[in-house]
Amino acid sequence: MDYRELIEGKIPPWVMRFIKLTGKGINDFDMIRDGETVLLAVSGGKDSLALALALSLRRKWLPIKYNLKAIMIDWIEHPIDQAARPALEQYFRDLDIDFEIRRESQFPTSFKDDFNCYLCSRNRRRILFEIARDEGYRLIAMGHHLDDLTETTMMNLFFRAEFATMNPVQEFFDGKLYVIRPMIEVHESTTIRLSQLYNLPVIKPVCPYDQTNIRATLKPMVKELVHMDSRTREHVFNAHDFSECRIRRD
Repeated sequence: MDYRELIEGKIPPWVMRFIKLTGKGINDFDMIRDGETVLLAVSGGKDSLALALALSLRRKWLPIKYNLKAIMIDWIEHPIDQAARPALEQYFRDLDIDFEIRRESQFPTSFKDDFNCYLCSRNRRRILFEIARDEGYRLIAMGHHLDDLTETTMMNLFFRAEFATMNPVQEFFDGKLYVIRPMIEVHESTTIRLSQLYNLPVIKPVCPYDQTNIRATLKPMVKELVHMDSRTREHVFNAHDFSECRIRRD
C-alpha cells in the first residue's frame, strides 16, 4: 500500500484510531489552537513522518485551521542519503506541508571534542530553537511517543535518581517557546506498522550510537514488562502529574 491512499481518504479503522489518539493528545493538553503555526521537527524516521501524516490528515475534518512547517537537520558529518531525498520532499508536498532541509554541523566547537547522544540531541534542539526564534514560531512539534516517555522515565529513575520524564507540553524561555508532543499516548508499534504498510519514505542519517545507547538497551526491558502487563506504558504515563502542562496564551 501507499501513503497516498490515506491522503485520498481510504483510512482503515486502526489508522483512524492512531490519528484520533494523536488528536486526543493535542486536545487533552491544548497544544494547537485555531490560526496557530507549528514547526514540525523532522528526523526522517518513522515517528516524525507518522506525526506529519496525522497532523496533516486531521486538518481535513477539523473546524479549526492551523499551519505546518517542517524542518529537517541534515548533519554535515553524517548526511542523509541524497538518493532518498526526492521521495521525502514529495511526501511533504503530498501532505501540503512546507518542508526544508538545513545542513548543520553535528560537532560544534563548544563540545570540545566530547560527543554522546545527549549532546547530539541538545545540539539539534538548539538549532531548532534558533530557527523558531528567527522565523517567529512558538510551537515545535516532536514525534515522541509513549514508548519514548516510558524509556525516559526509566533512564531518569535508574540512572539519575529522579522520577521525571518528557512532558506532553514543555515550556522554554518563560513561555516564548513550547515543545509539544502530540503522539505522547501512541505506541511505537503503531508508527512501525504505519511506516511499513504504507511505505513512508523513512530516511535517517547514519548514527554510530543508534543501537548501543541506553535507550536502545531499555527497549527490550520495556517489552518484557509489557508481557507481564499490557498496560505497562500507560501505567507509567498515568503515574506522572501532567496537570500543569499547558501553553500560556494570555
